[in-house]
Amino acid sequence: MDQNIPIDIHTNKLLDWMISRRHVNRDWQNHVLTVRERINNAIQDMPVHDGIAKLLSGSYINYFHCKKIVEILKETEADSRNFFGSYGSKRMKDWQEVLRLYEKDNVYLADAAQMLIRNVTYEVPGLKKQIAKCGELQEECDKKEAEYIKAEGSVRSELAAQCRQLGISAPEAKSGSGDAKTWKATLRSELVERLSELPRANAQLAAKAAALKEAVTFYNEFVSFVAPGCSERLQLLKHIIDHGDTTTYEWTYGEPPVQVEEPVLDFGLEDDTGKSGAGDTEIDFGTDGGIDFGDLENGNADAIDFGEAAVDETGGIDWGNIDTAETVDNSEEIDFNISLEESGIVVEATGLEGGVARGNEALTVLDNPRLRNQFIDEVMELQAFLKIRLFEMRDDSVRGVQLTQLQNVPMSVQLQSSETVEKMLGQVAEVLSTANDPKIRHLCNIKHSYRYVDRLVEQLQHKLRLAEKMVAQQAAARQKKAEAAEEARALQPKLKLIIEKTKELQKEIQQDISKRYNNRRVNIMGGVNLL
Repeated sequence: MDQNIPIDIHTNKLLDWMISRRHVNRDWQNHVLTVRERINNAIQDMPVHDGIAKLLSGSYINYFHCKKIVEILKETEADSRNFFGSYGSKRMKDWQEVLRLYEKDNVYLADAAQMLIRNVTYEVPGLKKQIAKCGELQEECDKKEAEYIKAEGSVRSELAAQCRQLGISAPEAKSGSGDAKTWKATLRSELVERLSELPRANAQLAAKAAALKEAVTFYNEFVSFVAPGCSERLQLLKHIIDHGDTTTYEWTYGEPPVQVEEPVLDFGLEDDTGKSGAGDTEIDFGTDGGIDFGDLENGNADAIDFGEAAVDETGGIDWGNIDTAETVDNSEEIDFNISLEESGIVVEATGLEGGVARGNEALTVLDNPRLRNQFIDEVMELQAFLKIRLFEMRDDSVRGVQLTQLQNVPMSVQLQSSETVEKMLGQVAEVLSTANDPKIRHLCNIKHSYRYVDRLVEQLQHKLRLAEKMVAQQAAARQKKAEAAEEARALQPKLKLIIEKTKELQKEIQQDISKRYNNRRVNIMGGVNLL
């Protein structure tokens, strides 16, 4: 046979190839267990040597390691060698026995082949897969962190927009937990403080509504012509145009009140600060909490002093020297003919003059939720009328019919052009935009509903908690990424070491097989080459 033809053996088929060539027996595994047991016992007593420590690191001990250990023991145990060349050291005898058991029936060759197959098929790919998984985990953590940063920015933007809408300060994006807690604690009081802006906003709304006087007159004259006898429309809007943002009392009764007693607003701010006045409402009954009735318990009723009015023997009450009706002098009878002017009593005029506005009547028209909604409804009604009129004025087919039907309409209605109606529509739109301003609507709801305040505070605090949660998730993602990177760094040296050991083992197996075939070149394929 040509000695130059190499022997190619695939790694996965290496053990089967050895068995089929009768280099090892099929029951080799039974003998390996005994060898492993001897190695475990021998390794308990080893000399301190760098070469031995290097051999025992990184992989299982195989036959070739044992041979190198014996070579090292020949140096460390040289003193125990006798005249015949044998060693008296127990260490040397144990490892020589391991070599003998390994070499019997070439058990070492099958054991080395199995180690090579296990390293190539499982150990190295497993470590590589684990390192790759750590890399994927780092990338996933980067993506999650970016998502959490984006979510935090979105939530904080919404929170800042809502705070701007309410006119309050928003918490800083990078503020500490203490600043966030302070913002949460003062949020309710800050919302309540914004209520001072409501009167000025209502006054501005009333001033803008005054510009709708011409539009309201146009609407009422048109309605009175089309539907004679119909009551005047937009009365509340007309009242605000003529008198401004008056009290509800004046709108209801037609005259201003003499005195206004605004309702007291309770938003539960004391609950936020932990203060409470409940303890001040208790009744103090003295030191012992009892009422002293004297000697009533002993049956002495005379102990209670009612002055000169005492109980007589018959059981009646003696009222002292009070004269009866028969003893009253007729000359001192009461004169019922005295005039009210002489008596000093002042009688108010009939009607509602001198009234006091209390409760909801003390609120201004635009501050009263019911009347404010009515005001907005009337402005929207006026807007709808003007839109229809503008459409009719611009449509040629409709305008021709109207010229014949509206000949007797008042001149103030006839003189209105599409330009003036469009101008009125712009004024109406401006009033509606001011009335429906989100900040003003929030302030109105805050003033008239403490439950709305609770919901609003909870909503704002929930967004802040959500932003803080996103920050915590970012920190967790960074921590997880750092742990994955640390694990990958720890696995890299282990992978490198096991690859080196596997290459050495493959080379030694190839040399051993080559000696059995007159030093023919042996190639174990699919092993180290793939690593």
